[in-house]
Amino acid sequence: MTQRPIYLDYNATTPIDPEVVEAMRPYLEEHFGNPSSSHAYGRLAREAVQQAREQVAELIGAAPDEIVFTSGGSEANNMVIKGVVARSPGQRCRLVTSAVEHPAVLEPCLALEELGHQVEILPVDRYGWLDPQRLTSVSERGTVLVTLMHANNEVGTIQSVGEVAEWAHARGISVHTDAAQSIGKLAVSVDELGVDFLSLAGHKFYAPKGVGALYIRRGQKLPPLIHGAAHEDGRRAGTENVLLVVGLGKAAELARQRLERTATHSAAMRDRLWSRLKERLDDLAWNGKREACLPNTLSVAIKGTMASKLIERIGSEVAASAGSACHAEGAAVSTVLWAMGFSVERAVSTLRLSVGRSTTPREIDRAAEVISREVRAARAGG
Repeated sequence: MTQRPIYLDYNATTPIDPEVVEAMRPYLEEHFGNPSSSHAYGRLAREAVQQAREQVAELIGAAPDEIVFTSGGSEANNMVIKGVVARSPGQRCRLVTSAVEHPAVLEPCLALEELGHQVEILPVDRYGWLDPQRLTSVSERGTVLVTLMHANNEVGTIQSVGEVAEWAHARGISVHTDAAQSIGKLAVSVDELGVDFLSLAGHKFYAPKGVGALYIRRGQKLPPLIHGAAHEDGRRAGTENVLLVVGLGKAAELARQRLERTATHSAAMRDRLWSRLKERLDDLAWNGKREACLPNTLSVAIKGTMASKLIERIGSEVAASAGSACHAEGAAVSTVLWAMGFSVERAVSTLRLSVGRSTTPREIDRAAEVISREVRAARAGG
């Protein structure tokens, strides 16, 4: 049997935790009721959805009635960004965001710009960090939302969301954070962050794909993005996907219970990987804010290599991501790395490596060996 590649792409997606699978199983095989039905089958499904709501709420320090289930982080982001504008009909709104946001934030903002609204994209420093002082340049007039990710998916840099929220709230502006990458890796508290809205995606913390949630602080009203019946307290139409919601809830419970252990283990594996690569290769650079970085994320520029080609060379032994894409007509540089001021040469040489709960020291050592071997071969023209 062919050995599977060592998986170092946990920021792209995570495997479903076995305990999550077991929690979901009865709702796949037996408990099929509609949560909106009043009979016993519906009641059981409704109770399962409510338990999951409580589990997600507890993970981020929210109240259960502040949690709305969605199909994932993208839907949650769209629901906030478009919803905040929609609640100001006839007004030309201004949205403020950063240059390193995920497309699930940037694209809805740009879609609204095409409809006549204003979008202000603030620059970041060479670590991918947005200095809250940048907000002093923002015009308060007509600004309805600041949306800033909690931690970056490519380089792992953690943003000062709390400071941004303090500035915005002093001016009556709502705040949203995309916390898809930080949930399960960092302690996340909606009160400490001070946000009005927070998005999360299940498949980033060992739940299934296709399910996520949006936190909506009490007192904040959003029109539904999806219209229909009055599911989710009228905030998101569509019969709840009980199977996936149960999985999300269990994953949230496990993330809360295992947070410290997961973060410690991840940081140890990431740092070990960096050390092993440094032992074997020269001309390496750590991308991002190392002292304020996701514990599992290593974005590394390897001078003299094309990361997309390196991914092909190591693909049968190590699964990772390149920082930028390479096409026949040239290199498509990551918008994140471009915003950080990287040269094309450094951007296309960037490899994103992200570890997880089950990553072992043996895997780290083997992965470093494979990557180093292929980098040396590529540098030698092999």
